[in-house]
Amino acid sequence: MRGSRSFLFPGLLTFTLALCIFSHAESSESEWMLWYRQPAKKWVEALPIGNGRLGAMLFGGVKNERLQLNEDSLWSGGPQPNADRPDAYKHLTEIRRLLLERKYIEAERLTNKYMTNRGGGFDGAYSGAYQTLGDLTLTFDGVPDGAEEYRRELDLDTAIARVSYRTDDARFTREMFSTPVDQVLVMRIACDKPGMVSFTARLSRVADAKAAFIAPDCVVMSGRCDSGKGMKFEARLKAIAKGGKVIGSNDTVRVEKADEAMLLLAAATNYGGKDPTALCEKEIAAASSKTFKTLRDAHIAEHRRLFRRVDLNLGKTAASQLPTDMRLNAVKRGEKDPHLIALYFQYGRYLLSSCSRPGCMPANLQGLWADGLKPPWHCDYHANINVQMNYWPAEVCNLAECHLPLVDLLESLREPGRKTAKAYYNAPGFVFHMITNVWGWTSPGWSAGWGFFPTGGAWLCQHLWEHYAFSGDKEFLRRAYPTMKESAIFFLDYMVEDKKGRLVTAPSTSPENRFYTPDGKRASVCIGAAMDREIIWDLFTNCIEASEALGTDEEFRKKLLDARNRIAPPEVGKHGQLMEWGEDFDEAEPGHRHMSHLFALHPGRQITLHGTPKLAQACKVTLRRRLSQGGGHTGWSRAWIINFFARLEEGEKAYENVMALIRKSTLPNLFDTHPPFQIDGNFGGTAGIAEMLLQSHASEIALLPAWPKEAWPSGYVKGLRARGGLDVAIHWKDGRATSAVLKAKIDGRHRIRPPRGHRIVEVRNGGEPIPFKAGRDGLVVEVKAGLTYQLTLQ
Repeated sequence: MRGSRSFLFPGLLTFTLALCIFSHAESSESEWMLWYRQPAKKWVEALPIGNGRLGAMLFGGVKNERLQLNEDSLWSGGPQPNADRPDAYKHLTEIRRLLLERKYIEAERLTNKYMTNRGGGFDGAYSGAYQTLGDLTLTFDGVPDGAEEYRRELDLDTAIARVSYRTDDARFTREMFSTPVDQVLVMRIACDKPGMVSFTARLSRVADAKAAFIAPDCVVMSGRCDSGKGMKFEARLKAIAKGGKVIGSNDTVRVEKADEAMLLLAAATNYGGKDPTALCEKEIAAASSKTFKTLRDAHIAEHRRLFRRVDLNLGKTAASQLPTDMRLNAVKRGEKDPHLIALYFQYGRYLLSSCSRPGCMPANLQGLWADGLKPPWHCDYHANINVQMNYWPAEVCNLAECHLPLVDLLESLREPGRKTAKAYYNAPGFVFHMITNVWGWTSPGWSAGWGFFPTGGAWLCQHLWEHYAFSGDKEFLRRAYPTMKESAIFFLDYMVEDKKGRLVTAPSTSPENRFYTPDGKRASVCIGAAMDREIIWDLFTNCIEASEALGTDEEFRKKLLDARNRIAPPEVGKHGQLMEWGEDFDEAEPGHRHMSHLFALHPGRQITLHGTPKLAQACKVTLRRRLSQGGGHTGWSRAWIINFFARLEEGEKAYENVMALIRKSTLPNLFDTHPPFQIDGNFGGTAGIAEMLLQSHASEIALLPAWPKEAWPSGYVKGLRARGGLDVAIHWKDGRATSAVLKAKIDGRHRIRPPRGHRIVEVRNGGEPIPFKAGRDGLVVEVKAGLTYQLTLQ
């Protein structure tokens, strides 16, 4: 695996695609399988494979196969150092005066004029987009369009996709994977008749690239984005045949009458300043020196190192034997299929490990997989929920390494974010807003209603703390703390007092939502939206605890403690709901997809069911009102609702929304749909299922806190992680929890809360009873690193 990369300067990364084509592959039997009886006709039916950097969408055609390719650093556009408005801060005083006078429309007009970016949007300054690398197409000789006994599958346990079919008296099988070990994607084709492997391979792209055959056995596709003005990229395809021959012409390479064949594809960009051609040649040489078995074995071992950390059993019905699309349609008709929920959960873990590994780019709006040159919203990083949701499963679902690309991105934004903080707020520290990309964008967007969101970077700082909270890794915390502190420094300067003397942000918005002003007009800009205040409370709390853990910055810690105590707290409004804005306004869209003011409930920890019951009740009222007006209609929004109800310990409600996510917002290949496809809903749904089974945010470890007993009466989960360095397994049977196992990675003292109506009657380590202190809500137990503790529940 390659090392980490800079996000701000053009450079180079390279990936190798190896396609091995030979005989005798068998379909594997796996607990975690997506499978279908027909090829994909649409992109959202294709199956995703990826190694964090190089991804492909497999269509599985019989005569004509298509692999749509992505390389995670391939973006159009470039840095935009002039996107900030250099004197924007000079207008803050006037905007704040208007807001204090409740002149919201006038304040919003000035915010749109001065507190947005310079140069416009998707067709202007923010024109850079994540783009497809292109297509690899294979056309097979002598194969009819139709086939018998067709099967297309993706085995999550091996991260291998497979296609098999029969034509006349010959059976073909293709096997494909993208390995993070050797940075290659591997395809093999098996046939039970010798000399039957004949095909033409072509590399192509819709624009900005040309391909040519280079004797004796390569096709090279090279290009440059933005009509020759942007990022350089290259793809090099090499064919190796056994028992046949390789020829080529124009932009194709052919394998004829081979018993086995292998294709190697290297791809590179100049993101980092290196030479794409040299790296492609190097990658081809390295990949071609290894056998298919070596590549496959190493790939499976590395994939399972992550994937097999967690297992989930929610029960099975006969539906688990059906093709995935048939199972999905049956669930949409109202049938039960608990194993499909477990499959969806594991699919989310598979996707995260396939699109976000150390040294890679972070998962964008579509993870790693995107077609075309301008995918929706340019497939960037949205920081008002989407990129954060992408990483909610990382820690609890035991994929902590996959979190690191997000850390790299955040750290890369500090330098440009300092300039933005000066330009718009004349403040120290760093800031970035709603949108960012690989080019270091930290400016606001081009419309205040969604683009002015100065707490985007502060929200991402929560991920730094969470990575530490789950692991106890103080070396990482020493790395992360300066970023957290610098964000906190900005907000110490940016916050102002409201009329009650409380600290708030101004101007402020609740992401993408609007309210009715006292005179009946719609507005977005206000004083102290709840989400801003809750994110800053979270940031200050995490900084305080980080400085305590590191034994540093006592004076700064005191400043944060004082400021945190002065932040306007969450409030209950006239409907019994949690207030979304600084005043008790009514929403212009009561069923709005964003539920930003519930950040304090999830993913924050300011509101908890047992610690702040009145505010938790206000959250319940908010959810009921939103849902009654059509809220949750996008995939990611529905996924967030699962997490909310899990935190409120309403298992049946959480389960209802799991089912709604699958029934209403899931595509044939189990991708989430906004619509269109956005991967955040997959990750949010996976995290929500984990949250139903285990929670550790409220200074306790809660076992099965939102367990829908009727839907999941018997089962187990193994390998989830709790804050404080614990791996946790829980078993239940016939509606009763029976046992739990805690594996301690670090020393600690933990309060364990059993499921409602249960108690913990015994704790053992290695067969020996362990003393514990029992209380009304569970027990407190001391654990030692490296030891395993068995809990018996009744």
